[in-house]
Amino acid sequence: MRQTPVSTFMDVTEMLERYRDKSLSPVEVLESAIERIEALNPTLDAVGHTFFDTARAQAKSAERHYVRGSDVSLPLAGVPVVVKEDEPVQGQPWTQGSKVYEDLIATHTSTFVQRIVDAGAIVHARSTAPEFSSAAFTQSELWGVTRNPWNTKYSSGGSSGGSAVALATGMTHLATGSDVAGSIRTPSSLNGIVGFKPPHGRVPVDPPFNLDRYCHCGPMARTVSDCLTLQSVIAGPTSTDIASHVPASPLPGLATHSLTGMRIAVIPALGDWPVDPDVAANTAKLVDTLTALGARAEIIEVDLSRAAIMRAAAIHYDHVFGASISAEASAHPDKVTEYAQEFARWARRTRGDATFLDGLAIEAELYSSVGSLFDTYDALITPAVVTDGFLAGDDYVEHGINVAGTELGFYLEAVPAITFNILSSCPVLTIPTGFARNGIPTGTQIVTRPYDDHTAFAIGLALEKVLPYPNEHPNPRT
Repeated sequence: MRQTPVSTFMDVTEMLERYRDKSLSPVEVLESAIERIEALNPTLDAVGHTFFDTARAQAKSAERHYVRGSDVSLPLAGVPVVVKEDEPVQGQPWTQGSKVYEDLIATHTSTFVQRIVDAGAIVHARSTAPEFSSAAFTQSELWGVTRNPWNTKYSSGGSSGGSAVALATGMTHLATGSDVAGSIRTPSSLNGIVGFKPPHGRVPVDPPFNLDRYCHCGPMARTVSDCLTLQSVIAGPTSTDIASHVPASPLPGLATHSLTGMRIAVIPALGDWPVDPDVAANTAKLVDTLTALGARAEIIEVDLSRAAIMRAAAIHYDHVFGASISAEASAHPDKVTEYAQEFARWARRTRGDATFLDGLAIEAELYSSVGSLFDTYDALITPAVVTDGFLAGDDYVEHGINVAGTELGFYLEAVPAITFNILSSCPVLTIPTGFARNGIPTGTQIVTRPYDDHTAFAIGLALEKVLPYPNEHPNPRT
């Protein structure tokens, strides 16, 4: 096979084309990713467990298949993928970011990950996450602090922070994420990459959290087209998840889909959320960009209460996610991190004496407000995270965060992405929009009608062609 220079940041579509014409080898691509991990991970802590020997054998096998012209119909054959450490992969450590499970080996592979493996992908590493994926930053006693490669004074965001950093720095070409409180969209925004929160039921989730409508598994990538490639592999129902009755969404002709006449609402500040000026400004600029693409775009304001949204979320978390953390803390009081316990405590005190039914009432009222916008608009565009970054190493216990001069009591209030965990049937695609003055990327989320994945990706693909996506990749060594 002819040797050619390897682009560490090559799009997956181009990579697969070059595999097939034998101008590029899966071995070359994997070695490039391993080199980046070995050079950068000591500073960034983006991946934990690595499987380089097994991955190298798989890459050589994929190379042989491409040389022979066999088995090249697999959609991800020879593509490096990192899998977030909260997903079980049979025979691999399943730490969930916690000292409680640092020695646990998974006895099964989730359907979500199995589809990636069956598509021919090479899982060469597991990406870091905070304990039980309970934080919007990524740090743990297992792996240390996962830092933002654009400015290492700041966190990667979370909880899929390791996946985001691995993508931004060329440690992988695709990655997985999970999203219960903006955990795909927050680190995607803060690292200048693309992430997709599928509508609930589109992508299988392991029980019992498959029945939690806030909980989603989804793809992360450097480009919208690569994100779409991975989403096409993982979507669709399975007998292992009763909630996955939603069929895979057909997404034909997206590359040439026109935005002409499409009505799009740009919302720099969602309700009464304070927003960092750079985040708001980079979102507002999308009006002119979308207009130039033929859309009918306008800035609007929406009457939503941050306090009500966070209370509805807290009620839900206290009964489900927070309850699971509290159970772990009770069983292992000396092993569960303070920030994980603080998440559960925040949910309990914010919930107050409200019942689960009270929470459902708030959620229903919220959708009546947002849902009515879809009577006029095909999509809503609004920031996923309103701060220009969380400080690396700060666990935000016993203090909040200041955003645009407003002191938020709990740092998670800086993540309006939670709104669309509540409105879980809405697909949400997060894309880069530029940079803040501290060098951290900014991003925005494209929200569409329930189960309308097509429009979200069509808008993302159109914007990707004209937006100033990061054209220089971060290198924390310089």
